[in-house]
Amino acid sequence: MRDAVIVDAVRTPVGKRDGALSRMHAVAVSAHVLGALTERTGLKPGLVDDVIWGCVGTLGMQAGCIARSAVLAAGWPEHVPGVTVDRQCGSSQQAVHQAAAGVISGQYDIAVAGGVEMMSVVPLGAAARAGDYGPIYGPQVLGRYNIDRYDQGRGAQMIADEYGITRTEMDRHGLDSHARAAAATDAGRFTGQIAPIEVVDADGSTRIFDTDEGIRRGGTLDKLATLPSPFAEDSDITAGNASQVSDGSAALLVTTSEIARRHGWRPMARIHTAVVTGTDPVTILKGPIPATALALKKSGLTLDEIGTFEINEAFASVSLAWLRETGADYARMNPNGGAMAIGHPVGGSGARLMTTMVHHMRAEGLRYGLQSMCEGGGMANATILELL
Repeated sequence: MRDAVIVDAVRTPVGKRDGALSRMHAVAVSAHVLGALTERTGLKPGLVDDVIWGCVGTLGMQAGCIARSAVLAAGWPEHVPGVTVDRQCGSSQQAVHQAAAGVISGQYDIAVAGGVEMMSVVPLGAAARAGDYGPIYGPQVLGRYNIDRYDQGRGAQMIADEYGITRTEMDRHGLDSHARAAAATDAGRFTGQIAPIEVVDADGSTRIFDTDEGIRRGGTLDKLATLPSPFAEDSDITAGNASQVSDGSAALLVTTSEIARRHGWRPMARIHTAVVTGTDPVTILKGPIPATALALKKSGLTLDEIGTFEINEAFASVSLAWLRETGADYARMNPNGGAMAIGHPVGGSGARLMTTMVHHMRAEGLRYGLQSMCEGGGMANATILELL
């Protein structure tokens, strides 16, 4: 019986808005991690059956099937195809799911999954504003929920209200995310997963960019308490307890155990369980809760058997609500920091989280890890990896 394993996983350092990566083309950033994957594994690119690439803002530099452009920019043979996936913030996690399904079914022998987003250049929601083609979602969807638009900031506040999560709790979670990410950086825990990249600064000088750029040190609850909300005057959702606008990319090599052995690769982990589900699209962001329950049910595992959790910190209320609902150990959730500190390049975030998780599992000898993230429109993927 065929399975699906991750041979290696690599990412760029995540750039902050208008930061180190912001002057690069999204295709070049994608090609960089494809190249890094071949260098690290000895993969012959011509053996890849498909490149499945997550991207949310598919316009401008990210349009025209960026997966295919990345393959060509990386210098890979022309016969290697690419396909671009949009499941909103979960796009590159969904890409991994599709790669796994492809190799298990026999449609692929070797696939590369990942994603990219250059939010400095293509802002979140830019595609919805590109031209006058009528309202996004359509009148039937908006009419069904009696709304004129989906509002993630409002959804995050609704979750905080539902679960009784205070502004102080969310701000404290934000500070902890930065502290954990800073500690991981200082300890070199990200070094093995990051592919350093040459960037050009605003003054025209070049340098090697190798460290996540959004991590802030020295924050305090008093400082965060002064931040206003960009969403509503009475909202507790601020830049201090929400994910960052970011640039970045990540890629994973997926194949079967048998094919990995044939190539002399030692896989990092098996893709044990992969699920996706939908939830209330007005609150939008509660999906990781039912997705986690579904993944555990399908896997036959219990929460206590999972050694680490990557729950995307789109907003602090999302990961804190997940924590309250599941009863998971806070120390096991995002142990190296999350999107509030590292950043959230939406189309590449699922692959970034999985890259961080699988390297953490190997470093700590953790048998199982679970990843989930909320997605636009009220959806969520969840993935359980098993260490090999």
